[in-house]
Amino acid sequence: MGLPIHFVADPQGWCCVGVIFLIWLYNTVFIPKLILFPRFEEGHVTAAEIWAYYITSLFCVVSLLRASTADPGKLQDSPKIPLTEKEFWELCNKCNMMRPKRSHHCSRCGHCVRRMDHHCPWINNCVGEDNHWLFLQLCFYTQLLSGYTLILDFCHYYYFLPMKAINWDLFVFRHELALLRISTFMGIVMFGGMCSLFYTQVVGILTPHAMVVFRNHCLLLRSG
Repeated sequence: MGLPIHFVADPQGWCCVGVIFLIWLYNTVFIPKLILFPRFEEGHVTAAEIWAYYITSLFCVVSLLRASTADPGKLQDSPKIPLTEKEFWELCNKCNMMRPKRSHHCSRCGHCVRRMDHHCPWINNCVGEDNHWLFLQLCFYTQLLSGYTLILDFCHYYYFLPMKAINWDLFVFRHELALLRISTFMGIVMFGGMCSLFYTQVVGILTPHAMVVFRNHCLLLRSG
């Protein structure tokens, strides 16, 4: 069962999502056209490597769309609070609604989000309880696609044999170096940024769990 569709009316967020989509589109169009297909014709790469690039690219854009449009955990109006959980709820001083603890109010979205991590302008959505795993998927697939792109850019100039047959009348091949330099720059920025973000997200998830395990272990030692 899918998550409810959720849109945020934020022009700045739409611009950020548009930038990410254009970077994805740029590499999805030019990397196969400049590297994969010509190298495949000369026997330097296999069809499996082409399919792997397109599949990774598809997973990347699908995860972007899902993370951008999934409900992050928006609190409904007049939520029903079980009697046994009233002590774990508090009043939001911005929207004057009761919310569970560890929820936060997002000024861009205009409502409270359960276990809100942050508002990410690059997906134009909050990262909360219900879509955190989708955000991690996006980070992971973006790392894969960016890393794959950087490897292909490197191999094209420093590992593969020189091209034998190139149609130099085509615009893209006359500007191959400039186009691939742009691709390399975007790949480095995206790969570095996603690695840092993915690392901080995973550490943030694992640290509370590790503290709970450590505390339980200390209690067991004391009781023993």
